[in-house]
Amino acid sequence: MKPMDTRLAKLARKGDQRAFAEIVSLYKDKLFHLAYRMTGNRQEAEDVVQDTFLRVFKNLERYDENQKFSTWIYRIATNLCIDRLRKRRSVYSLDAESSDHEGLDGYAMLPSDDRTPESELLLSETQRVIHQAMETLPAKYKSVMVLRYLQDMSLQEISEVLDMPVTTIKTRVHRGREFLRKKLENKL
Repeated sequence: MKPMDTRLAKLARKGDQRAFAEIVSLYKDKLFHLAYRMTGNRQEAEDVVQDTFLRVFKNLERYDENQKFSTWIYRIATNLCIDRLRKRRSVYSLDAESSDHEGLDGYAMLPSDDRTPESELLLSETQRVIHQAMETLPAKYKSVMVLRYLQDMSLQEISEVLDMPVTTIKTRVHRGREFLRKKLENKL
């Protein structure tokens, strides 16, 4: 039996508007979270989500039902984010020197149960520094790091979403963490 989202895509392809609305309902929050983490901008994230659903609607006939629907829709959203980041980078070329750095892994900074006002302040400052470092990542690393650590995807799933070999994904995750470490070693 095919997964629910694949069945919905098949129905939407035949013109069932309720099926497409259900797809939107299933994925809008997940895609927004992904886009917001990649772009760091609420309006851009909303635009990416809207553009993703427009592309999905226009290209439903191209969807291969033998492929996971989630992989297909995440690929569309991720590519739209990467396109926006590339366009943004050319506009802000003054930052080009620092764009060779990258970073992430906020999960390592989660607080313990014994929170104090001091530890909360330190945590929020640490998270702010990590998010700033994340913003400096080149798009090719940022997409992999967001999918890996914030969307909690496996290397295989990321490979499918980005249509790249797993070995390339592993390399980019490793380099992303290295850049983050270098970027953060003097700030934390």
